[in-house]
Amino acid sequence: MPKYFLKRLLLIFPTLFVIMLVNFLLIQTAPGGPVERFLAQMNNTTKVGGEVAGSVANAPNVKNFTTGSESKYKGSNGVDAEILTKIEKLYGFDLPLSQRFWLMMKKYATFDFGESFYQDKKITDLILDKLPVSISIGLWSMLLIYFISIPLGIRKAVRDGSQFDLWTSSVIIFLHAVPSFLFAILLIVLFSGGNFLNIFPLRGLVSANFSELSWPAKIADYFWHMTLPLIAMVIGGFASLTFFCKNSFIEEINKQYVLAAYAKGLNQRQVLYQHVFRNAMLIVIAGLPAALIGILFTSSMLIEVIFSLDGLGLLGYEAVLSRDYPLMFATLYIFTLLGLITNIISDFTYRIIDPRINFNKI
Repeated sequence: MPKYFLKRLLLIFPTLFVIMLVNFLLIQTAPGGPVERFLAQMNNTTKVGGEVAGSVANAPNVKNFTTGSESKYKGSNGVDAEILTKIEKLYGFDLPLSQRFWLMMKKYATFDFGESFYQDKKITDLILDKLPVSISIGLWSMLLIYFISIPLGIRKAVRDGSQFDLWTSSVIIFLHAVPSFLFAILLIVLFSGGNFLNIFPLRGLVSANFSELSWPAKIADYFWHMTLPLIAMVIGGFASLTFFCKNSFIEEINKQYVLAAYAKGLNQRQVLYQHVFRNAMLIVIAGLPAALIGILFTSSMLIEVIFSLDGLGLLGYEAVLSRDYPLMFATLYIFTLLGLITNIISDFTYRIIDPRINFNKI
C-alpha cells in the first residue's frame, strides 16, 4: 500500500507538467494577449476632446515597425520598434516560448507566482484575499448538499419504485437539467428587485455598513446575502449525489448480510444505520475531499460572477477577460495541484474506511 501512494505522489509531477504545458501553449499562442491589449489601450488614448487626434500609425516622426513584413501583433502597425520591444519585455514576450514556460515552471515549483499584470499586487496575496469568500460559499453549499442528498437518497432507496420515488426523481432530474447559473438569474429576477419581489440583496457578501453592525446583526446580514447564491449552488449540485446515494443503498440492501440481519430480528432502522449505512456511504464519504475542491474552485465561479461575490471564481473570470497571464497560470497551477492531491486523499480515505480495499491489485 505505501508503494501505491508513493507512486501516485510521484505521478503528480508529470501530470501537472503536461497540464500546464498544454494550457500554456494554447493560451500563449492564441491572439489577443496582453501585448495586443496594451496596444489597443495605447491607440485609444489618442482621442482628445472627443475627436481622434490620429492613430499611432499616422503620428509624425514615428518609424513603422511592420514595413516590409507583417507584424505578429494585431494593432502594432506604426508602432516604433523600440516601443514595441519595451512592451514585449514588460510582459515577458521578449523571450522564446520554451524559455518562458521553463522560467514559469521553475518559479512555480517554489510557489513564486510573481505579480499580476493589471492589479499591481502579488498573486499569492490576491488569492489569499479572495480565498475566504470561496471557502465560505463552498463549505456552506457542500454541507447543505450533503444534508439534503443523503437522507433523501436513503429514503428513495427504501421506497424504491413508489410514488414518492417517482415524483422526487422527476423533480431532481428537472433541477439537474437546468444550469445553476440560470437558477441564479431567475432568483435575482424574482427576489432581488426585478419585476417581482425585492427581498434579498443583488450583489456582495455583506452590506456596506457591515462593520458598524452588532454581532447578531452581522450574522443575519451575512446569511441574508448568502441565501440566493447558496440556493443556486444547492439546486445545481444535489441531484447527482442523491441518485448516487440511492444506488449505493439499493446495492447494499439486496445483499445477503442484510437478509441475515433481518432474520436476527433487527428492525429496518437498525439494519439501515447499523449495517447498510457504513458500506453504502463508503464511496460517498471517500469522495468528499474531491467534491469540496470541485465546489470551491469550479462550481462557484459563475455564481460568484453573477452575484458579484469577490472570490476566486470572480478573480479567475476577470483574469481571463483582462488576459492577465500570470494570474491565469497561477490559479490553474494551484487548482490542478489541489485536484491531484485530493484524488490521492480520496483513495486514502477509501482505505481508512474499508481496510479490505487493496489498491495494489487494481
